[in-house]
Amino acid sequence: MENLMNTEIWQGKTIGDLLTIEFLASAVGSVMGALAILLLGWIVSSWLQRRVQKLGKSNKHLDEMLFDFLGSIVRYVVLGFTVLFVLNTFGVQTTSVVAVIGAAGLAIGLALQGTLSNVAAGVMLILFRPIKIGDFVEVAGEMGTVKQINLNFTELADLSNVQVIVPNSEVWGNVITNYSVNEKRRAEWTFGVGYGANLKTAEGIIRDTIMGDSRSHSDPEPFIQVTNLGDSSVDFLVRVWCDASDYFAFKADMTRKVKEAMDEGGIDIPFPTRTIVQAAE
Repeated sequence: MENLMNTEIWQGKTIGDLLTIEFLASAVGSVMGALAILLLGWIVSSWLQRRVQKLGKSNKHLDEMLFDFLGSIVRYVVLGFTVLFVLNTFGVQTTSVVAVIGAAGLAIGLALQGTLSNVAAGVMLILFRPIKIGDFVEVAGEMGTVKQINLNFTELADLSNVQVIVPNSEVWGNVITNYSVNEKRRAEWTFGVGYGANLKTAEGIIRDTIMGDSRSHSDPEPFIQVTNLGDSSVDFLVRVWCDASDYFAFKADMTRKVKEAMDEGGIDIPFPTRTIVQAAE
């Protein structure tokens, strides 16, 4: 029994040493101190996260999603330091722990290159904000309204309100077309009239029809000019500015209304014809 009590088991201490009141009191003190550090670290990290997130919510000019992300980063950094302090409380050499974590992080990074590239792209999207929630965009060949941006993927709702998930690496690594950034857009049409039509009359009909609509802007000046002499038509190129929110409906409505106005004004809108001659037998 005496030999068992003198057996060294931890940091030069025997079982007998570990069973002394002084050691037990020291161990209990270390555990209580560790618990106190953990509790304090948890409270401080949560408080800092809420404070950072509140900054994004308190000012409409700041991106709330960006501050949610920064708040999470702050919280996990504080929790990481808290764990290191707890390990120090038990006499663990944190330098070696950090080295092990670094090596493990490198191995995990090599195994998850694709996932980490999405995370890196997600960080860039959140920091530089080329697109925001609610924007109507075209990314990676997909068009729709941005519903969510997280560290792994971007969620869109397409024109049919179907959910489209695009990996962040595909979003950040491709051309991004954002239709919601500018308040105004320029609508463009090409209207063809017959070679026998009065071009001045045709131009007047086009101008009166489009500029008579309340959605069209007179500043900047509209562009309505003959730009092409086709095989069977004289083509007018028309460019008129409107609010970005009116663009699609405005363009569709004017296409129909100009056609109807041309018909009422007696302006022929030609279309290609083909004559088939049957050879004599």
